[in-house]
Amino acid sequence: MFETWRNAFKQEDLRKKILYTLFIIFIFRLGSAIPTPFINPDALKSMVSGGADFLSYLNIMTGGGLEQANIFAMSITPYINSSIIIQLLTVAIPALERLAKEGMEGRKTINKITRYTTFALAIIQAVGFYFVMRRTSGVLEYTSGFSGVFAAIIIVAVFTAGTAVVVWLGDRITEKGIGNGISIILFAGIISRGPAAFMQLAAWWSLGSSNPFYYFLVPFIILVFIAMIAFIVFMTDAERRIPVSYAKRVVGRKMYGGQNSHIPVKVNMSGVMPIIFAMSFLSIPNMIGSFVNVKEGGFWDGFFKLFQTNSWVYAALYLLLIIAFNYFYVAIQYNPIEIANNLRKNNGGIPGIRPGKPTSDFIARVISKITLVGAIFLGIIAVFPIVFSAITGANVSLGGTSILIVVGVALETMRQLESQMMMRHHKGFLE
Repeated sequence: MFETWRNAFKQEDLRKKILYTLFIIFIFRLGSAIPTPFINPDALKSMVSGGADFLSYLNIMTGGGLEQANIFAMSITPYINSSIIIQLLTVAIPALERLAKEGMEGRKTINKITRYTTFALAIIQAVGFYFVMRRTSGVLEYTSGFSGVFAAIIIVAVFTAGTAVVVWLGDRITEKGIGNGISIILFAGIISRGPAAFMQLAAWWSLGSSNPFYYFLVPFIILVFIAMIAFIVFMTDAERRIPVSYAKRVVGRKMYGGQNSHIPVKVNMSGVMPIIFAMSFLSIPNMIGSFVNVKEGGFWDGFFKLFQTNSWVYAALYLLLIIAFNYFYVAIQYNPIEIANNLRKNNGGIPGIRPGKPTSDFIARVISKITLVGAIFLGIIAVFPIVFSAITGANVSLGGTSILIVVGVALETMRQLESQMMMRHHKGFLE
């Protein structure tokens, strides 16, 4: 691995791309240290850490930027939500579906629509943040009069502009750096919380002198963390290979076909998207609860508490929604009928399966089984930290979702660098 980095830095173009990517990450982290005016960070941190679940979720996705009230407090969350909305509308609206099939120009148009939607969602989300902060005393310096209106405009404008800058930085990485820019920004934000997690473990270890339980808990958490990384890497690379045979055909004086290949079906086809879908859906009740005054001990208070992350009801719904959204996401991404038709057009077929509908049915059954395995895998990764915290009472900063995002982005970036190194005939990461 270190030899590969050394070989990469010997290539001038790769060295420039890597340094450019690190420079953009530096700018992102520098902006994360600039506070938003008229907000008390200490009061906001207390509100986020003990508040509604959707704020805690957004705080994870922004790498702690929300609780620090910096100018990148919303990070790329509006862009993620915009991408999800446009992706779903592409299936529902024929005009967008036609654009998606028009190649590069169609994708450019969809990207523009996604950017405009991101800007609109950023404004809405910034306004929502402002009213949530306004309901908690001590978070905002000014809440009434001309000063309150001016502070509201500045806060909304800073949050919206921060999201626009972060998306622009991500685009620069995609264009001139290494890896997917938006994923790299998300990766940098989450990994920045690593030192806080280690400090938390160190604090628990120091408590071991008074309570020996912590001497057992800290090594156990580290082992679980390593095991989760290994499990995620294994499941991310796992795939089911459907064998395909191509018939021989003569074109002119040349013979084509007669080859045996396979269709790779990855176990984790949808990545982290079902978790984001499920988490966003389950955050709606607590988001509503943040805007209304709920009588303590009443019906609605008990109802909203069911959707707290430490609730077993929340964990059960979370698991079921991840499985459901995983099937939904795979269904809109993979069409067995289209795959079967492409095989028949290329004189290919699955051994022992007749072309046409039997082939599409067979592919559908395989994808359905693999989707279930992938959904259970995502459910375990997402729900395990909740169950672990409920049993041990330990709340670690990096949950299963964060680890899944970090490991997934790291593997994808390594593969891209590997492909660049392979073109230059150097040894790579994956040997």
